[in-house]
Amino acid sequence: MRRKHVLPLAALLLCTPALAGTAPASAAPQGEPSGPLRILLTNDDGYDAPGIRLMFQRLTAAGYDVTIVAPLTNQSGTGTKMITASTVTVKHPEPRVWAVDGTPGDAVTFGLAQVFADRAPDLVVSGTNFGPNMATLATHSGTVGGAVAALESGVPAIAVSTGGLTVPVPQLILNAMRPTNDFTVKLIDRLRAHAKNGPLLEAGMGLNVNHPIVGADGTGTARGAAVTTQDPHPFLKAEYTDSGDGTWKVNVKVVPQPADKGSDAEAADAGKVSVTPIAPNWNTGPAEFARTTALLAGLRP
Repeated sequence: MRRKHVLPLAALLLCTPALAGTAPASAAPQGEPSGPLRILLTNDDGYDAPGIRLMFQRLTAAGYDVTIVAPLTNQSGTGTKMITASTVTVKHPEPRVWAVDGTPGDAVTFGLAQVFADRAPDLVVSGTNFGPNMATLATHSGTVGGAVAALESGVPAIAVSTGGLTVPVPQLILNAMRPTNDFTVKLIDRLRAHAKNGPLLEAGMGLNVNHPIVGADGTGTARGAAVTTQDPHPFLKAEYTDSGDGTWKVNVKVVPQPADKGSDAEAADAGKVSVTPIAPNWNTGPAEFARTTALLAGLRP
């Protein structure tokens, strides 16, 4: 992530209290461009998963022109993997829904090349994911991978996830998806009002949104929103047990870690929505570039 984006984005998203809650979005702001916003909706849980269907309903209710182009099957944890086969199976099970037998990246690239061949969508939304995609989880996330594929093609993108860095409770996550989607609509409306007739986000920058679970039943309102960095700590640990037959049993545990100040994990701990700027590359900032240059000074093959 390139930190130069953080302050302008914070000013854009958090300059008014409207985004702090997760109530349903109001009417579109004055000065917003006419015509429905065209959205390619994808995910990594599969085209018929509850998260993407709830998001489809919410975005459509907000007046957006939404088309699902998502994986045929669950592709959680596939990261940015894409285009690894010479053929791909694509199904069109219902109007405005395309199911691609591949990764989220495959779905997005197919959608941009074929479904939106005449004109690129205004925005790609990837989610809502069942579970969080923050800290090191985001690095391996298929939800984030779908957004990255869009950014690589020059299309603005937002990855959206629900949950905290704890052992997941399925019903709570499903309940919290509704306030997650309400927040997403408010975020998109804010971006659209600011962009006027231009692109919704600066070229090469996307957003990774993580909504916490708030309240006993998960339907509570988040305690604000924060522009964050990606926490560097691993919150999952794999343990392996030798079965004695050449196979190993894998047990994955959630390992609590202290959250970095200003990170997505810190926002989750505080019950806030985290909005993390992301870029479709691995470039670091100028300080890291300068340190590496000094380290390699004089080194020759």
